Amino acid sequence: MPVVAVLNPKGGVGKTTLATNLAGYFAANRARTMLGDIDRQESAKYWLRLRPKGVAPIETWEVNGVMARPPQGVTHVVLDTPAQISDSKVADIVRVADKVLVPVAPSLFDVVATQDFLQSLRRAYPSMAEFRKHVRVVGMRVDPRTKAADELARCLAEMDIDVAGYLRNTHNYVHLAAHGLTVFDVPSKRIAADRATWTPLLGWVTSH
Repeated sequence: MPVVAVLNPKGGVGKTTLATNLAGYFAANRARTMLGDIDRQESAKYWLRLRPKGVAPIETWEVNGVMARPPQGVTHVVLDTPAQISDSKVADIVRVADKVLVPVAPSLFDVVATQDFLQSLRRAYPSMAEFRKHVRVVGMRVDPRTKAADELARCLAEMDIDVAGYLRNTHNYVHLAAHGLTVFDVPSKRIAADRATWTPLLGWVTSH
């Protein structure tokens, strides 16, 4: 059962957007998918309640007393995590996650904060090779053809961090989220360019 965690203690970088759309991709491809919301704000859980009938279903935790676990039969898990997450909680997530995606916005402050987090995240893995095997950055709200993307890539290259992909700066994510939808739920040509930007990211997430 592949588990993908979306991690970054910096708020406002697009963690829930990334997590919900990734869950939407798995579900649209007929995988029985769970979106686990670890964030106290429960944005992903609220989004699930907005999700209309007729689109691919996405499940959430089954709660048994104080223990939450994926529903029986789930094949893919996406974890949406909070800002200001503790080192101990990060370590817990790293132990169960097959892949970790770290979203970052192309601003100086976001990049600096994320660099610090990535350095601490490295310590959760036994080696640099294991870190690079399991962790990738995702550029959020950025066109890969712009100078902002070049600067983001340069900063990450200096840290020897790999980029899984870039997601465009578009209002489509906001409009779809308001209805519990993702770019993988709507066949409209209007969002074809948005779906296309997911190709390299999904290639890494689904690789073994």
